[in-house]
Amino acid sequence: MIGLGTYAFFWQHSPRVDDPLTLIGALEATRALEVDLFQICDYAPLEHMSDAALNDAASAARNLGLTIELGTKGIDPDHLARFLQLAEVFDARLVRSMLYGPQSRPTLAEAEQHLREALPAYEASDVTLALETYEQVATADLVSLVASFGSPQLGICLDPGNVVARLERPRDAVELAAPLVANVHVKDFAFARQDGWVGFTYSGAPMGSGLHDYPHLLETVRPRERGINEIVEHWLPWQGDPETTIRTERDWTRTTLEYLRSTQ
Repeated sequence: MIGLGTYAFFWQHSPRVDDPLTLIGALEATRALEVDLFQICDYAPLEHMSDAALNDAASAARNLGLTIELGTKGIDPDHLARFLQLAEVFDARLVRSMLYGPQSRPTLAEAEQHLREALPAYEASDVTLALETYEQVATADLVSLVASFGSPQLGICLDPGNVVARLERPRDAVELAAPLVANVHVKDFAFARQDGWVGFTYSGAPMGSGLHDYPHLLETVRPRERGINEIVEHWLPWQGDPETTIRTERDWTRTTLEYLRSTQ
């Protein structure tokens, strides 16, 4: 299933715009684009919302016919337990996270211990925990860690764009992670020369115009055949003013949706 994530609304949620989009506003915008899935990922207000506000957002999602996934950072067992509670509120079947959190950088041995403590509750609830590929942990190490559990409720959230900062090739990350992928983050990316030809900027690009070989990912991972959701995100730099930035963000979302739908 194709979905939108919070990062597809990054600037629309931002305090840099005059009227930041609310969570329910993002859900409504998702439905307006005829998308049935939304991933609330690294959305800071989520952890501070009252029970009433959480229930209102969950009710809005259900009324709009949206499936919800959640996303956070870190694998501290108490933190993962909290997100399992939030998953119950939203009827979410997947929680995406990363090995490192804002205040935690466990070793691989510590990460294994954290997961052994937290995972049984996810298994009992039939909720999948998907750990994202990113530059702070070698993809091979993440794959090895996840594979060591052999659990259908522990997988990988594949984001090939992240690993470039570790000097890994996106295609290599795709091929390494493919058997364990439980979720895909979809965004294109490219390098651009800095002014004066002094170095490069690595950032987002409209889907299909950058360096991401998405057909290779589709062929290797086979997300549609395996029931793996594809979540649209962006790495859109600020475009100079709120109006231009929001317009461009919305254009990139439409472009990505058109690209994904054209490959089905």
